[in-house]
Amino acid sequence: MIRKGPKECSYRRDLAGGNEAGGNGAEENGGRTEWGVAPTGTLWYLLDQAMLDLMIQGGTVVAPWGVGTWDVAVQDGVITAVAHPGTLTAEAARVLDASEKIVVPGGIEPHAHAGFRLPYPGARAAGLRSGSAEEISRAAVFGGTTTVVDFANWRPGIDLFRTMEEKDATFRGNSYADYTFHCILVGWGTEGATPERGVDLPHRVVDQVPELIQGGFNTIKVWTSNTTATRPKQMVDFGHISAIMERVASAGGVLAVHAEDEDVVMYESERLHREERIETEFLHEAHSNLSEDLSFRRVVRLAEWTGAAVYMMHVSAAEGVDAIAASRSRGLPVYGETLHHYATFTSQKYRQPDGPLYHTYPGLKYRKDADALWQGLMDGAISTMATDVLWCSRDVKLSGKTIEDTVGGNAAIEERMGITYTEGVANRGMSLQRFVDVTSANAARILGMYPRKGAIAPGSDADIALIDARPDRKLRLSELHGTDYSVWDGWELKGWPVTTVLRGRVIVENGTLVDDKKHGRLIGDRKTPTEVLNGPGA
Repeated sequence: MIRKGPKECSYRRDLAGGNEAGGNGAEENGGRTEWGVAPTGTLWYLLDQAMLDLMIQGGTVVAPWGVGTWDVAVQDGVITAVAHPGTLTAEAARVLDASEKIVVPGGIEPHAHAGFRLPYPGARAAGLRSGSAEEISRAAVFGGTTTVVDFANWRPGIDLFRTMEEKDATFRGNSYADYTFHCILVGWGTEGATPERGVDLPHRVVDQVPELIQGGFNTIKVWTSNTTATRPKQMVDFGHISAIMERVASAGGVLAVHAEDEDVVMYESERLHREERIETEFLHEAHSNLSEDLSFRRVVRLAEWTGAAVYMMHVSAAEGVDAIAASRSRGLPVYGETLHHYATFTSQKYRQPDGPLYHTYPGLKYRKDADALWQGLMDGAISTMATDVLWCSRDVKLSGKTIEDTVGGNAAIEERMGITYTEGVANRGMSLQRFVDVTSANAARILGMYPRKGAIAPGSDADIALIDARPDRKLRLSELHGTDYSVWDGWELKGWPVTTVLRGRVIVENGTLVDDKKHGRLIGDRKTPTEVLNGPGA
């Protein structure tokens, strides 16, 4: 059962069972000692450590306090030490050789859609589905991602905790990765919604938001637009958003927002119809830079009034980056997420015969926008890199041809970390610590899982990815798992996750699935820290 009501949770677990891991000098507990590198850069130890479950040796480790060649010790699914090479004397049941590899925290995908089927606008895409938890999490772990954040869609007649329980049932026992959920109050596919009429959001449901947040599910999502004229209505009006923000702020949660300006999107769509320019190649005109600019600034202004922390999903335009950067410069807790295909492609791709493969709403923009997204990822304006993964076949993805029925979402969760490393670190000089921030640590901070997730540090879950950054190679579709297309097929890679560890279990080793038992667990005790709520703290 999903637990109702407030509860305390602490992710800072330590080897000594009571002392803060990583203190200065020696920490002793029951005669056990080992040497490790503490977050402060000092050394700590516990003598006579029992045999370890796992040791990762010889790699370049990216830790919260720096980057170095260290050994990582794991016991009972938790990192127990990050140590100078050769200083850990305890034996390990298993040793992973990470020589010539970069050792990073397992990735966190903050924006995934799994486990449902929906009729898509237009009969040509009637076979659209989001893929199962098993399919999406399998691709995730092959790509170095160990935690997937999906969405639980409220429907009329149930409360918010039942919403989470129903979604959990689709993941429980079926996921290779750990998982958790944002709660959608009204969204695409909400039972009873039609293109002509939306679903009323009862005040009693809005009033349940604080209890849900205090119960460990601390992120709520809303749309500010219906996205297209032919979708079932999904937007929440700004009056309701204001009320939701007030409750989110009072309970210590974060509001995730798909922000577009409804008036602009619908007007531009109607104009394109008048001009008989409704093909996929005109999507960036329907979902314009102006729409992002207006909607982002409106959300930020309302957040300032209510005191809410907000997480702006799939930022696609330079204007979105600017709105977030301006709010953060004023000390507001505003966070931005972009997608790796927004940052690597432009709307010119829509003109190709396979242009719909590249689309996720709101959509690709111009070169200046892609450059602004990378700059935002580098300088801190944008906090996370996501996928907006929606699993479907190439045929379904190509079935939509217009500004209304082009299929959104991408089966790109496996490529996320490798493309971000190649384009960010290798080609643009992003630091390894910033790479960890945007692929893992910041999502963990904002969504209330840090440092349990998103860190290679004593006390953190042993969620770890080994990246091979040796000579260049090309990404091949044939090497991916569970999908029949990739917009990066043939892309020159300069780094790729090859081994993935979930809570101390080696799931993927050297590109091969070595444990298929689906050990993924629900993370249902999330709590966003004060510095993130008062922001900008990630």
